[in-house]
Amino acid sequence: MPWLHYLSWFFGGAFLTNVIPHFVSGVMGRAFQSPFAKPPGEGLSSSTVNVLWGFLNLVAGYVLVCRVGDFDLHSTLDVAVLGLGALLLALMMARRFGRFHGGNAPADE
Repeated sequence: MPWLHYLSWFFGGAFLTNVIPHFVSGVMGRAFQSPFAKPPGEGLSSSTVNVLWGFLNLVAGYVLVCRVGDFDLHSTLDVAVLGLGALLLALMMARRFGRFHGGNAPADE
């Protein structure tokens, strides 16, 4: 069932995108929102929690992209499906985290 492969790669792209803010914030030693904070997704988690959460997302993304089906970097459709998952999650995260970090309003010049 190829559509299950596409669904897996779509979510794989989303997981791989979610690695970036958590892992980078954690490596920089900064607290950042995570599902383990109080309230979940709004409060801040420690840098260590964010490194671990980012790494778990990396493992999940790897499994969904590299171990399900036969993902081909030379296939435009395969890459487009992964990219769509990455783009949609990135846009949702930009809106969500922009509330907390001032990214939803343009800067006054």
